[in-house]
Amino acid sequence: MTELLMPKATAVWLVDNTSLSFNQIAEFCKLHPLEVKAIADGEAATGIKGTDPITNGQLTRDEIEKAQNDVNHKLKLQESRIKLPSQKRKRPRYTPVSKRQDRPNAIRWLTRNHPELKDAQIIRLVGTTKNTIAAIRDGAHWNAANLTPMDPVTLGLCTQIALDLEVARANKNRPIDEQTPAPVDDMSDQLIPASKTQDGEAEDKPAVDLANVFSKFSNLKSGEEN
Repeated sequence: MTELLMPKATAVWLVDNTSLSFNQIAEFCKLHPLEVKAIADGEAATGIKGTDPITNGQLTRDEIEKAQNDVNHKLKLQESRIKLPSQKRKRPRYTPVSKRQDRPNAIRWLTRNHPELKDAQIIRLVGTTKNTIAAIRDGAHWNAANLTPMDPVTLGLCTQIALDLEVARANKNRPIDEQTPAPVDDMSDQLIPASKTQDGEAEDKPAVDLANVFSKFSNLKSGEEN
């Protein structure tokens, strides 16, 4: 539907350049007649420059003349020659009727295997609702006892690329666990302190001296026998 561009600026131009009544201008510009009167008296829209609706292609001169000649004539907005693309509202992802019965199983699989996914991400993947996701998470779904976790990719509800993308998005801003285990190649706990090494060397010295004592004792014993 075509809408009037810059209603107040158009009203300013019509007040200054036509003899249309306040009611006619007000109805065409979607304003109150008292507001149009204030514009005519210079009490409102003083800083607004008038916009010619004829140049914009929203009114014709013939239409303005008809309205000036007939106080009861209502100005009709001319259809714009430029077709603006209509904005499409985002709707939940459409799922074929034949696969809708598989959605609860896919949701159970996603909530179990990827708990990091948000409800909005699950909705994008399988085309469900927040209430259904909450019921399956809490076990309050009407068919919860018969649900079997099934991969939505295998069911054909989404592609593997779409699933991987949503998982990557969910993990992107996750906090790193402060209790991260040390790397496997960390050998710091296997190093022997220098104090223990020195003590070990001190303990080895008596063992060497004891061996010498046994050797000398053996020599003395063999000399006595001879």
